[in-house]
Amino acid sequence: MILPVIVAGGTGSRLWPLSRQLNPKQFLPLADAEMSMLQATILRLRGLGAATPQLICNEQHRFLAAEQLRQLDMEQANILLEPVGRNTAPAIALAALQACDNGQDPILLVLAADHLIQDEAAFHASIQSALPLAQDGKLVTFGVVPDRPETGYGYIEKGQAVGAGGFNVNRFVEKPDMATACEYLASGNFFWNSGMFMFRASRYLQELERFQPKILAVCRAALEGGTQDMHFTRIDSAIFATCPDDSIDYAVMEKTADAVMVPLDAGWSDIGSWSALWDVSPKDENGNVLKGDVLSQASSNSYVHADSRLVTIVGVENLVVVETKDAVLVAHKDRVQDVKKIVEQIKSDDRHEHINHREVYRPWGMYDSIDNGHRYQVKRITVKPGAKLSVQMHHHRAEHWIVVSGTAKVTNGERTYLVCENESTYIPIGQIHALENPGVIPLELIEVQSGSYLGEDDIVRFEDKYGRA
Repeated sequence: MILPVIVAGGTGSRLWPLSRQLNPKQFLPLADAEMSMLQATILRLRGLGAATPQLICNEQHRFLAAEQLRQLDMEQANILLEPVGRNTAPAIALAALQACDNGQDPILLVLAADHLIQDEAAFHASIQSALPLAQDGKLVTFGVVPDRPETGYGYIEKGQAVGAGGFNVNRFVEKPDMATACEYLASGNFFWNSGMFMFRASRYLQELERFQPKILAVCRAALEGGTQDMHFTRIDSAIFATCPDDSIDYAVMEKTADAVMVPLDAGWSDIGSWSALWDVSPKDENGNVLKGDVLSQASSNSYVHADSRLVTIVGVENLVVVETKDAVLVAHKDRVQDVKKIVEQIKSDDRHEHINHREVYRPWGMYDSIDNGHRYQVKRITVKPGAKLSVQMHHHRAEHWIVVSGTAKVTNGERTYLVCENESTYIPIGQIHALENPGVIPLELIEVQSGSYLGEDDIVRFEDKYGRA
């Protein structure tokens, strides 16, 4: 049995301002307007006869992941939550241990949630070539057939042929300079390191115990000390925090004698920058990629994304322009790798634009922070039918709620009552309260907060159906 393990960690800082810490690129519809990168990765598995995927993500992304699985009618999929990031070697170890704990020993197909693959048939063909090698105890990595010299990827040098379509791995090579990358391309013996793998769960654990026994010991203890919460597997955070931070490449693949590579020629990209997204996107007659409300005059070879308003470009070329409700990026296409430096500056300036968008998604719905000032903040809140926010209290702020659409069921201290369209209610500082949508249409309301401190951490939860209390 093939068990897909989809690793959905990372923040995608090079794709700021769309990708944020609490809503990173794997959960965004970047290459496809209809589905996120994660959803496209899952749907790409159709036709392989694989088991329901195992998803690994950060604790703070659990509701984003669960909602996107729900949209695919995959609520039964298990989501393994990492309390802190410790790179790919421990993440895959957790999945392998959990698979073996269930009394099975499946072939793991390890995929990243944020990769683009344009040729699904070729992708499936490479997996079928890798399957007998993995069943034979090999640890397979997929090497992307390069179509240009690329300094942004690591490389794999192939050795002697093994099986039907595989090659022994001579060596893994770090990201080269341009001259070396050109030599690699000309030789025909080097492939991009895709970060995708296939092996039996027990074989990975054997090699991890051999080369990085502490990682395996910590992961085993953290999993044994964890709990199952609905479809979430929570591991022991204190134990897992002691785990070494290491990638599967360094921990296992570069050390094992059983590393094998299968070529992958399927239109692969890791969408690691805005220029990479421009490369794989459909373009107009001037080479522009225009998304949203965009007008262009005498401009070429540019990527423009308008999220909330009209964006215009005149007489420019080779630019990236990305507009969101709270930030605008303008960059030359040749310098987009440096976007992460802007994110680092935002962090060092103690700003918040790298953390989340103005629109924030929650398991019960979403809110949009439409205005703020000294001692006040205004939000537009949408609550899904049947959803309920936690029973909570604030130490530093009062709240006014004005219902715009739908009906709100409000708990305000000892009272519970309905608030209908064009009606309002007031929640004093320190009052225990809750908001619920008892109807069948979305509840929309305006919330006006006022007080000495308006941070999201001023919430004391007493009850919560989503496990946050």
